[in-house]
This record gives sequence, C-alpha cells and structure tokens, in this order.
Amino acid sequence: MKALALLSGGLDSILATKLVLDQGIEVVAVTFILPVTAEKRDYAGEVAKKFGIPLVRVESGEEYLDMVRNPKYGYGSGMNPCIDCHIYMLREAKRIAKDVGANLIFTGDVLGERPMSQHRKALELEEKEAGLEKMVLRPLSAKLLPETIPEQKGWVDRSKLLDIKGKSRKPQIALAKKFGILEEEYPTPSGGCLLTYREFASKLRDLFDHNERVTMRDVRVLKIGRHFRFGSSKIIVGRNEAENTLLLDLKNTEDYVFEVLGYGSPITILEGEKSKEAIEVAAKLTARYSDAGAKEEVLVEYKPFHGAELHGDQEQRKERIVVSPLDENEVALLRI
Repeated sequence: MKALALLSGGLDSILATKLVLDQGIEVVAVTFILPVTAEKRDYAGEVAKKFGIPLVRVESGEEYLDMVRNPKYGYGSGMNPCIDCHIYMLREAKRIAKDVGANLIFTGDVLGERPMSQHRKALELEEKEAGLEKMVLRPLSAKLLPETIPEQKGWVDRSKLLDIKGKSRKPQIALAKKFGILEEEYPTPSGGCLLTYREFASKLRDLFDHNERVTMRDVRVLKIGRHFRFGSSKIIVGRNEAENTLLLDLKNTEDYVFEVLGYGSPITILEGEKSKEAIEVAAKLTARYSDAGAKEEVLVEYKPFHGAELHGDQEQRKERIVVSPLDENEVALLRI
C-alpha cells in the first residue's frame, strides 16, 4: 500500500503524514512551489528528510496564475482563490499518484479550520472537481467526515484517525509534542499565502488590471520594493541593497533603471510607458528614497537600455535629470 501526501511543511500536513506512516503505509510526498508563498524556508524538504520519505516538487507555472486571475469559485478575504487552488493541487496530486503508483491521496485539511475551503461542502466540491470523489483521506478530521473509499476497503484503519475540528491549534500542538515534533520544525500559521495579505493582493490586482499576460517573473517582482502606478507606467523602488540587486537581476531589457548620483540611492525600475512625465516621476521617487534627504534638487541618472547592454554601448545610453524629491502626499497618491 502506498499513499501520496500533500505536504506543505505546515503542522497539519506534518501530523497527517505521521498518522499515515504510523499505520505502516508507505508514503510519497508532493509539495507545490507556488509563486505566492511567503515562506522561504524549505519545511517540506526538512520534514520529508526527517520522516525518510521521497518528495516530489511541483513548480507551478503560468497556468496557476491564470487560475488565480480567473477563479471559478471566487476569492476569500484578499485575492486568495482557496477552493480553486485546492482543486489545482488535487488534480496535480491525482496525476502524480498515478506516476508513483500510490493507491490513495491524503491532506492535512482540518474541518472548519479555514472558512472558505475547509468546510464539508467545500471539501466535497474540491474532490468532485478533481475527479477524486471519496478518495481523499483527511487523517486529522476523518472521524467527522464520511468514510472514504480507502477506509471502506480497509487500506487505512479509521479507528486510528482523528476528529479535530475548528480554528484552535491546541489539539495539533499537543499532538506535535506527543510525536516529538519541535516548534522550530514547522512554520507559524500566520505565514503562508501572500494572496491573503492586503498589500500583496493590491499589487497583484494592479498587475492583472494593466497586463494582458502576467509571467512568473512579474509575480516575483511583486515581493520586492515599493510599488507605484503612474498611468500605464509602473515604478518599483528598492528598499535596501539586497532588493536593489534583485531588481537589477529581474529587470526586463526594456526597463529603465534610475539611481541618484553622489548619495546612497535605491535602484528604481520604470516599466511600461516611458513618457517624459513618467521618467520625471520615477526620478523624483528615486530622490525621495535616497540618502539625499530633503535637498531641493538632486541629480538622477537613468539608463534606457533597449538592448544597449547587449551591444556594448551602455555608457552612451545613460541620461541624467535634475529633480526635487516628491513629498509624502504625492507619494501616497501613487503608491499601489
């Protein structure tokens, strides 16, 4: 008997995996690398190593972004299409289960823990849409849910599964202590999906509103810097040296890059229309966040590449503009 675990690396999925392993069932795990996750640590990889189980990594692409843009079942509190996201992962899990020869699929879902996607009707809908009706085992809440086919066939002992429900984490934390799982081995529940964060959701909504096609690179940039909108132009200002480096690495060849001369300066990227007005605003934002402070005028250099780097004439393409920094009220009107 072989089971496929949807392993996010969060506490619920860790506990579900431990419960299934303790029944002597062989487990293969799958984790999804999504462009909208906040967590940078590889908890799933660490858990798989600790439990000694294989881990399949699935990196989502632009089809995932299409789903986020047009979810069949709508959004939660932000831009989070939780039901559609679960369906996406279950469909992928169904394909992977076939590839690895797994007889059943299980998740760390807890009944009633999340209002949009973990009530009974939502769980049944997700299974149906994924073509997995009565096939998805949820070990933490199994005794509160109808018997799945794996339980009916005796592949899993239902009596050893649990009846956890609701938003409280106390039962899971107690179980983790019983299993010897330390707090530092799983993320806090406040992390996770960036789509539930108001600031990130606003940036993504703006991106969808102004771009017919959105790429994985576009979404990665949303995690970096301060973002501003000026008509059809997008301006991104780095907040520190690390973000400056990332912005330079992720810039497109048609982007303009701004920097204040003679002072510590952020890197600013201008995307979209490169009108005279947009260039001036980008320069003023760069000045606003530089170490020049409240100086009335500063010299800003910008580089309109248009492939110039590729032809070795980067120095000839540099241009300069003298501007005054924007004040806080002007900045607030532009901020996404």
